[in-house]
Amino acid sequence: MEHIENDEKYNGLTVNQGVAQPPVVNPYLQRRRPRRMPSAADMVEGILKGDVTMLSRAVTLVESLSPDHQTLAQEVIEKCLPHSGNSRRIGITGVPGAGKSTSIDVFGLHVLKQGGKLAVLAIDPSSERTKGSILGDKTRMEKLSVHPSAFIRPSPSAGSLGGVARKTRETIVLCEAAGYDNIFVETVGVGQSETAVHSMVDFFLLIQLAGTGDELQGIKRGIMEMADGIVINKADGDNVQRAQLAAAQFRSALHLFPTPASGWTPEVLTYSGYYELGIDKVWDMIDRYFAFVKENGYFDRKRSEQARYWMYETIDSQLRSHFYNNPEIERMLAEKEVKVLNNQLSSFIAARDVLDRYYSALFER
Repeated sequence: MEHIENDEKYNGLTVNQGVAQPPVVNPYLQRRRPRRMPSAADMVEGILKGDVTMLSRAVTLVESLSPDHQTLAQEVIEKCLPHSGNSRRIGITGVPGAGKSTSIDVFGLHVLKQGGKLAVLAIDPSSERTKGSILGDKTRMEKLSVHPSAFIRPSPSAGSLGGVARKTRETIVLCEAAGYDNIFVETVGVGQSETAVHSMVDFFLLIQLAGTGDELQGIKRGIMEMADGIVINKADGDNVQRAQLAAAQFRSALHLFPTPASGWTPEVLTYSGYYELGIDKVWDMIDRYFAFVKENGYFDRKRSEQARYWMYETIDSQLRSHFYNNPEIERMLAEKEVKVLNNQLSSFIAARDVLDRYYSALFER
C-alpha cells in the first residue's frame, strides 16, 4: 500500500509497511477428535456405579431430538428401569420470586445431612421468540451445587411443557438407577406445568408468599387441590405476622375442598428459606406424609396410576410425531394453510381434509 507521506516533499517522514496479519486460526491448534458415543451397556454400567459424567450424557441423550439418540436413550432407560423406583419424588412449585431455588438449596442440604443422595431436576422456561433458556437455577443453589452427593440438572421447556415433562420423568428413572434416593422436581412456576409435574412425583409442595398485595391470587382451586403441603416463605423480620395471617387464610380455604384421594389433610406451615428458619418442620411434615401414604397403600396406587398415565401420554406424543413427520401430510398442510389464510377454506374443513387423508393412508397399508 502506497503512503503519501513517503513522497519526496515530505522529506524526513517515513511510514513503514507494517507486518502481515496473523492467521485467524491458531496454527498450533490441534483438532480434537469427537468423543465416541458409549454403548447402552457402557452407559448403564456407569449409571449403576454412580458415574455423574455418564449420567449427564444419558440425560442429554434423553433430551435430544435426534432419532438415533432417542433409540439409544430408550434402550438405556429400559435397562435402568429395574433399578429405579426406590426414591422419594418431591415436586416443588410456586410463583416466580417465591424462593423456590433458594428453598431447594436449604431443603437439599437438610436432606443430605440425614444421608443419601439428592437429584434436582429444574424445568426452566424458554423464550417463545428465541427458544433459548438461561438455565441459571444452579446459581441460586450455591451450597447444593458444590455438594458431592447432589446432582442438579436444569432443562429447557423449549415451548413444550408436556415434552419436557416426559423427558423429566425418564430422567427420574436414570437418577434413581444412579442411586439418588431423593428427587426434587422444580416446576416452571407459571401455572401450566404443575399438572404434568404432579403426575410424576409422590409429594407436591406449594410455596407461597405473604404480603404481596392480593392474597386471593394464591388461593386457586386447581393448584390448591394438587398440593400435599403449603409453605409460606420469607416468614422473617417484619413479615412474620403477615406470613402467619396468610397461613391461616390458606388453612381456612383448604377446609372448603374435598378430602384428597390419599386421605391426607394438607398442612400449612411458615418458614424462611433465606435465614433457614423452620426448615426442619417442613421436612418433618413431608416425612409424616410418606409414612401415612405408605401405611394406607396410597403410595403404591399412585405410582401405578402415574405409570398408566405416562403410557397414554407417550402414545399421544408418538401419534402426534408420526402425523407431523409424514412427508405427504407436511405438503398437504402447507397447501391447506395457504387456502385458510386466503379465506378460501375454513380451518375446520382444512383440518378434516388433512386428517381424512392421513387415516386413509394408514388403512391403505
